[in-house]
Amino acid sequence: MARLTRAQQQERTRAAVLVAARQEFAEFGYVEAKIDRIAERAELTRGAVYSNFTGKRALYLAVLVDAAERARDAAEPPAESPDSVGQALGSFARVWLERLPFLGDTPGSGHLQLRSLSGVLGTEPARAALAELVRFEALLLALALEPRSALRAGTVRPAGLALTLLHGAAGLAENAPGVGDPFDLARAAEHLAGIALGDAPEPPHLPYVAPARSTEAPWAPPGGLRDEITGGPVDLGDDGVVVVLGVGRLSAAEDAMRSARRDDEVTIVVVTSDPAEIGRLARLRIVDLVGCLRRVFTADRLPRARVVFDDTGTVPAALGHPSADDLTEIAVRVRDGLITSHATGRGAGHAAARHHSTDPGAERGDVTPGTPTPPAR
Repeated sequence: MARLTRAQQQERTRAAVLVAARQEFAEFGYVEAKIDRIAERAELTRGAVYSNFTGKRALYLAVLVDAAERARDAAEPPAESPDSVGQALGSFARVWLERLPFLGDTPGSGHLQLRSLSGVLGTEPARAALAELVRFEALLLALALEPRSALRAGTVRPAGLALTLLHGAAGLAENAPGVGDPFDLARAAEHLAGIALGDAPEPPHLPYVAPARSTEAPWAPPGGLRDEITGGPVDLGDDGVVVVLGVGRLSAAEDAMRSARRDDEVTIVVVTSDPAEIGRLARLRIVDLVGCLRRVFTADRLPRARVVFDDTGTVPAALGHPSADDLTEIAVRVRDGLITSHATGRGAGHAAARHHSTDPGAERGDVTPGTPTPPAR
């Protein structure tokens, strides 16, 4: 039998640790789980566990990410997408609520099924990152709810309310399994589409965002990137807007999407200075949401933005910014293989998306009645 390469051996060890950790967390929960017992279950040393994961929090998040990725990859698309925003919210809620634990589940297994983060996010950066991720999730859900029209706050806000309802139900179910009827919750989510929240005005800070810098720099983007929405490869050389955002600034993606032209290919590249924990938290939340979206919407109705995880910072480095962190904001507009505009700092995505547009309607992605819109992905 051929000997395993170092990479193959490391992958085998990592897989064994994940299986053992899943068993440990299901039996004891996150707080009471022990790294020594996980190593014993995997028939490995404590050092072997720490050579693959920086600590218990990183390992727990890795277990949740693994479960979310499996669920996403196994998601069966529907025969057709819901006909209305209300129906879509109701269908999304029904899929999402399948994770609620049953009365007979152990607390640990129930928390794993819920992708629970209770007691896990003990640092301020992690809590701040989660707040940004919740807003980003609402954006992705809103993009699926109305894929062929301009992004409106009037859609993002009901999407955020629906997610708040669902996460609130999950928080209650952690401590009181069986409380809350999933069918009632799904109907409530459906009716959120009819709440008259109104379209919020343009954020007050946008007029003060520094404009993007004009340039005609050759663009040689890194390869091997993957769109987390569709699972397909991503070519950052495509015409459009590339927005690099640290996990702590993901809410800025909404400004970029609202400012982009109708035909822009918008790619959100997610970076972090802490891939072991903050990066895994971002991957968990986004992958988990996408898994639900794939079961509700057909491929052409999935969010039109592309989402790329770049844990090693290859994209910002290619743009001349080698030290990306959780507060990074870099954006460029690409055309014919050239970077035609470049922006950094707060509002960079908005600045690059708006750069050099002579048609205000096209610039902001507004849909004029009777004007054909490009087919959604």
